[in-house]
Amino acid sequence: MWNTLPLPEVSNKQRAAIIAAGQGVLDARAEQPGVSLADMYNPLAMPPSLLKAHRVLDRAVDRAFGAKKTLETNEERLTLLSKRYQEMTAGES
Repeated sequence: MWNTLPLPEVSNKQRAAIIAAGQGVLDARAEQPGVSLADMYNPLAMPPSLLKAHRVLDRAVDRAFGAKKTLETNEERLTLLSKRYQEMTAGES
């Protein structure tokens, strides 16, 4: 869902971290040839390497949005994203 909100200014280092983490997700998916995305993302059978890659990506994106620590739940992430959205759009009409 984060990609539907305006991304705050990110440093070159943050941008590189997000790109690398995204590539990590793609690499972890590639380790599962012939397995559908539906099967890869089965919450009860998600490959550990894919789960780890998503956690790395989540951390990088959370930090880009200003999280002081890695967010653990979707509710925490939505709260941060909503706050950042409000800050970024304050004063727009």
